[in-house]
Amino acid sequence: MSKASQREGSLYPIYTALNIPTVTALPSPKCIQWSPDGQLCFTTKNAAYLLTPDHGINFDNDSVVRSTPSKDDPALGWFKTMIQTDKSTPMRWPDYSQVWGAVSLGSIDIALISVAISPRGLSAHGGCIFATLTSNMDLNLWTATKNYLKGEWIKIFEIAPYLLNIIAPEDEDKTDPAVVLQAQIVCIEWTSQVDFGITPTPCLDASLLILGSRAGYLTFLRYRKGEEPEYVGTLSVAEVWITHVALAGWNIVEPGHYEGQLAYGTSDGTVGLVKITQKLRLVDDRFSFVPRYTIETTFEQEDELVYGPQGNKGMTSMRWVLVPGRSPILVSSTPGLIKLWSAPSPPSSSTSTSASEQRKPHWTSQRTLRLQTQRTSLDSSAFHPLSGLAYLPNSDTLVLSLWDGSFHAIREFGFASLEKGPTWGSRKDTEATTEATDDEINAPKLTCEGLSAVARTMFERSEKESGISKLDMVRVAGMMGYDGAGVMTWVYESTRPSDFSYKHDAKHNEMLVVARVCEEAISDDQLLSNLSTLLNTAKTSSAISPLNLLRPTLLHLRNPVLVQRVHTRLLELLRPPSNPLGSGSDSSNPVLPTFEGADELTFTLMEEMREEFKIALRTHLFGWDELLRLRMRLSLADFAWKLAANETNQTECGVVAQALLSSISQKVLRTLIRHVTAVVGALTAADLPFVSRLVVQSMLAGSPADIMEEGRKLSLLVRPLIRASKSSTTEITGEGEQAQIEASDKDIVKLLLESCPACGVVVPLEDITSARCRGGHAWARCSVTTFILCTPWVRTCVGCSRKAFLPPSAMAQRNKKVEDDAEAANTNLKSNDHLPAIARGWVVEELLEAVQRCLFCGNAFVGIL
Repeated sequence: MSKASQREGSLYPIYTALNIPTVTALPSPKCIQWSPDGQLCFTTKNAAYLLTPDHGINFDNDSVVRSTPSKDDPALGWFKTMIQTDKSTPMRWPDYSQVWGAVSLGSIDIALISVAISPRGLSAHGGCIFATLTSNMDLNLWTATKNYLKGEWIKIFEIAPYLLNIIAPEDEDKTDPAVVLQAQIVCIEWTSQVDFGITPTPCLDASLLILGSRAGYLTFLRYRKGEEPEYVGTLSVAEVWITHVALAGWNIVEPGHYEGQLAYGTSDGTVGLVKITQKLRLVDDRFSFVPRYTIETTFEQEDELVYGPQGNKGMTSMRWVLVPGRSPILVSSTPGLIKLWSAPSPPSSSTSTSASEQRKPHWTSQRTLRLQTQRTSLDSSAFHPLSGLAYLPNSDTLVLSLWDGSFHAIREFGFASLEKGPTWGSRKDTEATTEATDDEINAPKLTCEGLSAVARTMFERSEKESGISKLDMVRVAGMMGYDGAGVMTWVYESTRPSDFSYKHDAKHNEMLVVARVCEEAISDDQLLSNLSTLLNTAKTSSAISPLNLLRPTLLHLRNPVLVQRVHTRLLELLRPPSNPLGSGSDSSNPVLPTFEGADELTFTLMEEMREEFKIALRTHLFGWDELLRLRMRLSLADFAWKLAANETNQTECGVVAQALLSSISQKVLRTLIRHVTAVVGALTAADLPFVSRLVVQSMLAGSPADIMEEGRKLSLLVRPLIRASKSSTTEITGEGEQAQIEASDKDIVKLLLESCPACGVVVPLEDITSARCRGGHAWARCSVTTFILCTPWVRTCVGCSRKAFLPPSAMAQRNKKVEDDAEAANTNLKSNDHLPAIARGWVVEELLEAVQRCLFCGNAFVGIL
């Protein structure tokens, strides 16, 4: 190893060196992976550990764990929880077939071998669903109960029995070996959401859970909340095991019509492709406030194989790497070899490439690179399995890690010349390149030898032990990028293979490391440029949380010196657009049809209307890209405010944050007013307190003229209902029309009054964020409904700490006393007993159901009770 690289490794910061007591983990690029909610999922033999970095989170920060080798290192905090493998009820495959091909040897010692994570927004709380696969081919779905950061995750569905019932509905057919092999799943993948090019983004799940079986079948499922998964289809592609599946992403054919390229690998080394086509179909046979769609999905196996059968050489991993400006690259590995493949003719457009990007000349077809052993320990070998990869776009380099702890770099990964193709970044080649040109920034540092030396130095620093020698091997089970540049995260276990003494499970320890491994550091200009691109291109259709999107930025903005250095330019990026949301010129104003069937409402029709109302609210509150970008700006402005170096900077951050908050509030208020106006004929007396709040908020100083006008029209529409509700208790005397209008104005004000939960004194609505009675009692208000939070049954935003009432469905789950938690998670009951008496109208209930994420920063809610 180079002494220069070792010195560099001793200078690079280590953000985390966290010890995780666990048994061993299987080496794989999917051993650690980011969830769309911003959680790092670490798959081990007995459990999946879910670790969430604390930057950008403002909830229960005292409970995070931190660990770095030196006090001088800027330590990251982590929230920890886990999904424990369920070994109590394994699938009993011998009950169905005892032929040799259907034997499950993994049942001897059941281990977790793979995890697939859904896009955001599928669970009952608006989070992700995790699919876990064991060595016994048990496939289960999991969801968080109340607190996804550090709370319990429960099993909600077992897929293996469901698959058997789908494949063979009759019991006598379930013993057919062919049926059993088709139900025995050995690899899984959950696709991303599809951007169908519709604005606002509809509340529609287009992701697919893809299963590869022993019988050579691909099975496609779609998650359905509270129900069995939707069986989308099955495709037979091989006569041997399908061991790997990976989707390259989605390519647009036309708006509402997308195609995806799925790669599958088999046990004999064959790699083939399947084209997945998804088309939207408009549902026009029922009333709805927003267009409703169904998805038509078809599958087609490509005739030409990527790689033919390789005899006994099975693959150890297979992943797509998305490189902006060119077609995706398929990376697969066999012992000692890395194979690269790219389609000869790239698609015309891709979700991973913006329309403004010019495609550069690049290599296509196949490339094979032979791994070179990096002597980091006595047991180093190029034949160890691939355990991780990360693409660095600035230097066009793919960084790989092997199980022996060595790191490798493929230079010119995406844009090598057609004749040369990608090559290893070796020190010899780098020295020759450096002599030829001095303009190549960062590239000389990205070599296999240099990266391996730095990683070895990080190991020595993290262990904090003397006596580390070449006998110590660093088994890197997983590796991936953290900030898209020189900061990587990986997990390793220190072992001595030459020591053949038994090491029982309790002595196994894995170390999570987050550190910089090269000089591929992000400069101030590049950081702001990347942030500007993100704030102008982020899309709600990606179903990725703001915390995850902003992870690279927040990692670096934790440094107060950097925040001070970029203060002025950062605030310029964060200011609201020139045509702020909430103004009359806003192109994202919702337009809703009026519900005309209020006079003929039956119970069934009312339930259907309420469901459509909820979906329309969710679509317009969380389906606009501009609103997502504003929420991300507000999160960053609050983050910068906390780290401001002086009061002047803090005041400037506060001004920008207030402008963003006003823009978001106006957009939300207009959306609510228009939705309530659309269903004014179906309102009841119980809805009047909330509707009155909307009217009063629209009249506040600073509200745009068009919102004031819409609020005035809403107040006129609800006056008959106010007078009718008043006449049910008090006889209305015959006065002039103007007197009646004035009386209605007073009635609207009366509807705003609440009682102090402590002393019963009347509390007027003077502030929509907090309340204080004459007795001095102070109360927070619900960030969704503005009613006083007078109950412990609330949820808290992890990003900005705003609180809101629990939705009725979540409260019903807590009230339902059942032994099986999964049954409670799938309950569709509702309970509004926890809401104040004046907040029990159906509009409030459906609004609380529609808002699964914070209205102001877009992050997730968590509960405590």
